[in-house]
Amino acid sequence: MVAKAPPTFSEDQASAYDRVADILRAMGVDLENATLTPVAEGKAQVLAVVGKAGSGKTMLLASIYKDLRAAGVDIITGDFEGRKRKDRRSLAVLAPTNKAASVLRLRGVPATTIHRILYTPLYDPQYEAIAEWLAGQALRPEVEGLTEVALDRAKAFYDAVPSVPGALAAAGLRGSDFIKGWKRREEPLDIGFVDESSMLDQRQFDDLREIFPTLVLFGDPAQLAPVGLSGEMIFDTLGPERRLVLSRIHRQAEGNPILDLAHALANPAIGFYEFEQMVEQAAARDDRVQMVQRVDSDLMARSPILVWRNATRIRLITAFRAAHGAPEFGMIAGEPLICDGIELPLKHRKKRIDLEARGLIKGAQVIYLGPGNRDGFAKLHVVGAEEPQVSAASIIKIEKPNEEEPFIPSAARMGASFLHGAAVTIHKAQGSQWETVQVFAPDLYAAFQAGRTEAGLPLWKRLAYVAITRAEHRLLWVVRNRLARPSSVLGVEDLRQTPAPFALSVPDENN
Repeated sequence: MVAKAPPTFSEDQASAYDRVADILRAMGVDLENATLTPVAEGKAQVLAVVGKAGSGKTMLLASIYKDLRAAGVDIITGDFEGRKRKDRRSLAVLAPTNKAASVLRLRGVPATTIHRILYTPLYDPQYEAIAEWLAGQALRPEVEGLTEVALDRAKAFYDAVPSVPGALAAAGLRGSDFIKGWKRREEPLDIGFVDESSMLDQRQFDDLREIFPTLVLFGDPAQLAPVGLSGEMIFDTLGPERRLVLSRIHRQAEGNPILDLAHALANPAIGFYEFEQMVEQAAARDDRVQMVQRVDSDLMARSPILVWRNATRIRLITAFRAAHGAPEFGMIAGEPLICDGIELPLKHRKKRIDLEARGLIKGAQVIYLGPGNRDGFAKLHVVGAEEPQVSAASIIKIEKPNEEEPFIPSAARMGASFLHGAAVTIHKAQGSQWETVQVFAPDLYAAFQAGRTEAGLPLWKRLAYVAITRAEHRLLWVVRNRLARPSSVLGVEDLRQTPAPFALSVPDENN
């Protein structure tokens, strides 16, 4: 097998790598000599690496991760941490959402969500022995009720996908067998890398600083700031000496018409009409950009159309459901959902943690698989989660045009709350990417007409930038308020069909 050539850094990437390496060396991790010394108490460092789409932030993050792993740094994934050692150095790679974490995992970086680091699983002792063995920290155990063949299956799974819950599920165990609960992290970790850090709010940042003495943020300054931060992002609060800017577009991104359009938005001379002309010209040159007259209803099932206004979102969802023949007062398998939060009273904090730890956090993309085995439960596929199929107490809300209250086709008394996900606002799309993305241009025109600005830039340009950069390979610029008829029946055959390793439950509210 021919070894992969190391990445070729641009000048600003190389400079950023060296700066991060300097900070890590000061904290006892020497990448150049692959040596580690115990973390020094009381020392703390925060650094931000920022750059627009195509500047190579993810490539840089992945390269530093690989060098840290080669130096002997333990990788923390949120599944299982193993025994604490005084001399251990560790790294956790985080993202605000499951979808953002899954983008990194597809590139070979074992990322997890911020929530999975804030809360740690409590393992049953006999199954913890299996986890330690899988992680290379103990000898192969003998576990009552598990055959050698089952342990072999667990090991084979873990060698292919380093997930302890996934490996234990491959051995025939359910989450309720080996995970007895979750607890808020009490002990700090070591080094934390945070991708898509433009999505961080102040509370999350404060939590991360408590946990990680060394924290490196990777983010895009051209995206939309979290609601409530008035256009300012967390890395904007750091001094200039703590911000490294990647300004050069990396060679792998050159000639990409989608990124060319995104970067053209920085030109103050380009208005909305000029920009639409650029989209039309790009579409004439390259089929990765298309100017289309209708919304593709087939595509909406897995890649939501991106809009600005809530009224547009609800109208397009209603049209999508009608086009696919969904009943007015029911759900069909394959309909996309967006988690809108957890509706639980404070006394059920443990169940909230259970639901969120399994990926049902606000903004998570979910596919409805069908009703659960208990009243009020739904079978769900959590997009981007490492163990995606779950059964959860669910409150599904279908909003309708000109109606204040949503219709609720499926509802537990309390649990995970969902809105329909065939269309989402551009704000909620941050942190996600899809192979093909539809952008609803009439909404961006409405933002242009409104004349609003955010952090000194026209709002329509920020919206357009975020929407366009959600596309990995193809951009559809939808110019008319029309929906094409679907060409196929809505279903779930495209999803990975494996037994759900977890059965999530919410206790009776009277208990």
